[in-house]
Amino acid sequence: MTQNRRTPDGTADMLFEECEAEKKVTGSLEKIFEVAGYRQVRTPGVEFLSVFSGAAQYFSNESMYKFTDFKGRILTLRPDSTIPIARMTATRLRGHKLPIKMYYSQSVYRQQEVHKGRSSEIMQMGVELIGESSFSSDVDMIALAIASLEEAYQGSYRIEIGHVGFYNLLMDKLEADAEDRERVHRYITSKNYAALDEITAKFDDDRTAEILNKLPRLFGGEEALASAAALFSGYDDRASEMIDYLSNVIRELAARGFSDKVVIDLGLVNAAEYYSSLVFRGYGESAGEPLLSGGRYDNLFSEFGEDLPATGFGVNVDLLYEALLSDKLSAESGVSSGAVPRNGKLRIALTKGRLEKDFVRFMESAGYDMTPLLEKGRKLLIEIPEAGVEIFLAKAPDVITYVEHGVCEIGIVGKDTIVEHGGTYYEIMDLGVGKCRFALATPGGRDFFDGYGAKVVATKYPNVAGRYFESKGLDVEIIKIEGSVEIAPLLGIADGIVDLVETGTTLKENGLEVIEYIRDISARLIVNVTGMKLMKREIDELVESLSKVI
Repeated sequence: MTQNRRTPDGTADMLFEECEAEKKVTGSLEKIFEVAGYRQVRTPGVEFLSVFSGAAQYFSNESMYKFTDFKGRILTLRPDSTIPIARMTATRLRGHKLPIKMYYSQSVYRQQEVHKGRSSEIMQMGVELIGESSFSSDVDMIALAIASLEEAYQGSYRIEIGHVGFYNLLMDKLEADAEDRERVHRYITSKNYAALDEITAKFDDDRTAEILNKLPRLFGGEEALASAAALFSGYDDRASEMIDYLSNVIRELAARGFSDKVVIDLGLVNAAEYYSSLVFRGYGESAGEPLLSGGRYDNLFSEFGEDLPATGFGVNVDLLYEALLSDKLSAESGVSSGAVPRNGKLRIALTKGRLEKDFVRFMESAGYDMTPLLEKGRKLLIEIPEAGVEIFLAKAPDVITYVEHGVCEIGIVGKDTIVEHGGTYYEIMDLGVGKCRFALATPGGRDFFDGYGAKVVATKYPNVAGRYFESKGLDVEIIKIEGSVEIAPLLGIADGIVDLVETGTTLKENGLEVIEYIRDISARLIVNVTGMKLMKREIDELVESLSKVI
């Protein structure tokens, strides 16, 4: 029998130059950490699942690789390094003299969606400072993160600082249940302003709702803290203390010469139940996701019966060595890895068709000459000199892919594609065009929900349909169809369809009627996470121009 020649999804072999680049990065980080007084530890690659499923569920079951040992106990490949180190400290190092300074160099394993281009095996290095909760330890940790990127990363980068206490305080004031807290957290982290406004409108506390709505917009330099101080004025002394603390951190980092490396984002809440106060992330120009992430997690040790303050950060070594390798190959070949030079311009991934026409109309209304796009011919990458942007035309799902991977800073895409495909990016603007609705439709005169027989539904959107029927508590077989789904019930392959409906004319012409509307849809403006940090001014200018004409 022929052996499988492929590696599992999300994994890959590493060859000579890749191993050399990784070794250079890890060697640089080891030197930085050891000079700072940290000593190396290592935790098992396999842990009991219960280590990651205590009172606070930090990682979903779907994201973890699970199997059993010979006793039938459920195990998992290590999805995180900090939690196992907390376990180890509470057992092997119990009673050890504090503070304890440790660093690690090991892989973590998290299942990724197929064909997303994300690795399921991630090489991480990081530090943990356990048993110290001083102001200086917070500043020192951020300074160590800056030193790490300065030494091991070749490109331009920023460290972004936030405080999860703002989110926790506001959610406690609203007395939100677990489901609403999760949704608000998701909308804040994704900067989904429209969805955040919608969910906070249902609460009676108007002041708290107003602050929550503005929280993800408070990012930038010292002006962000000044805006936060005005927003929270007279609201709660604890919020003022957090603002003062962040101000002191920023001032101390500036005194150490890092003012150009640090920005504030009060919408940066990371895993709100994991971290307890100060949080930070590092972003680089060549990466579509954070280079490093960390913060203070004083509550984590309670999961293991201890009460210890702690702080730390983890570095994505894969992103650092990929950047190093890319720079090396470019230097050797004299070309920039085959990519079209950016020249400091915003790049926008634009969905072909009707959204393309709507975008042209918006930009022309804002005073930009869109002739290059109107006369593009067969070109797919078009420069708009007046706007300082480059337009890349793509199919809707590809828009999300290009934005996620940082190839484009901005994407213009329908909400239908967003909810079906998901992804990691900021959803900052509802463009108010391309309006329609997801709906369940069946042949006229039939009661879809009647009877005991299993129902079959045809759709182009299996994820949307699956979540809808799950919320209804229905077990439905879903068939994915790429073409005209309206014909599926006529051919007897399905009892109904889930599809986008604008006027309903096509449904009527094929003998179908809407049973239930699922959700409203319109076009959205999405932004790459790193792009939002490194090109904030350019993105803000474009968004402001569009806001005036929409």
